[in-house]
Amino acid sequence: MPPPVVLAVCLGNICRSPTAEAALNEAARAIELAIVVRSAGTGSWHVGHPPDPRMREAAAAQGLVLGGTADQVDAEALAESHLVLAMDRSNLDDLRRLAARARVETDIRLFREFDPEAGSDLDVPDPYYGGEQGFIEVVQIVRRTSRRVVELIAAGDLARPG
Repeated sequence: MPPPVVLAVCLGNICRSPTAEAALNEAARAIELAIVVRSAGTGSWHVGHPPDPRMREAAAAQGLVLGGTADQVDAEALAESHLVLAMDRSNLDDLRRLAARARVETDIRLFREFDPEAGSDLDVPDPYYGGEQGFIEVVQIVRRTSRRVVELIAAGDLARPG
């Protein structure tokens, strides 16, 4: 059976979702779980660009290396994924509309549904227009949530292939 494919999605694919991609891969490696992780944005503004330098710096300071370049989500990416994780409600709405138009039935969820510390706020805050602390906070949120997502995948409770 092929490994599950997880797609993390934010607005521009330069802050939150590439951090989630790196953190999900890190969490999967830690428990030797085979998964394929990708990230994309709902918008096209940053396609082909690397993650935001402020995000890379905040992640690196916490031992997480971000790589790759921004991509825009499309129906094919949704169809190829077993689990799509939206960083906020706006992304979730956009993804669900895209899936409905394309008749794709992939499981699309809010990433922070799995955050043990989320409380009632299920949006990963977008740090793009804020200061350094916002980027640091995103790394912390994404790492702890990624550990939980990977645990659930390993237990067979999420992202079941085929």
